[in-house]
Amino acid sequence: MDNGKIILSTNLQGFFFEGLSELNRKSLCPVPESIIYYSSDVLDKFALSRDFFEVQEGKIREKILGTKLLEAAQMNREEQKRAYKEVADMALIVCGYFSESINKKIIDTQYYSQLGKTAYGHLDTVMPAFLDIPSFYQMFATCFESMTTLMTLLAMKNRTGLDNHLIFKKILKNELVSEREMLVSGIYSTPTDKVS
Repeated sequence: MDNGKIILSTNLQGFFFEGLSELNRKSLCPVPESIIYYSSDVLDKFALSRDFFEVQEGKIREKILGTKLLEAAQMNREEQKRAYKEVADMALIVCGYFSESINKKIIDTQYYSQLGKTAYGHLDTVMPAFLDIPSFYQMFATCFESMTTLMTLLAMKNRTGLDNHLIFKKILKNELVSEREMLVSGIYSTPTDKVS
């Protein structure tokens, strides 16, 4: 639901692809369509919250991405593909669509962004192609921040129902937006202690 409106789409991936493509067209530095396609697929796959957690010793815990990335180096090639992809894709989601959740953590967006870029870089060494595009994951690593910005904007739009908002335009132009502007515009749904 979006401010009283029901979002109708044949599938989530199509919904995300459409929203990201629209924002990408407005961007001063658009990313390739293959990056949008891949990202919409990641959003679709991580739509269920259970994918963010794992069970260890009978307890449900949030996945520790940094540890997973380090452990991947000791795995065989097939396990590395899965591990690097999981870390990279989860970092993408956390930095992008769920970036607001990082505000409540000790570790900041830069950490997750670096994890994601590193994991996509390693993934490119063990699985360099996607949809027959060579060095796809290395290309994704270079587009990581642009893609997370688009995902953040899509999340804001879906949550607030705002479109063509001044804040969106500033972010798409890579201009600084203060937390105060975000609060005043209603993009942050809950107040924070930090207001610039």
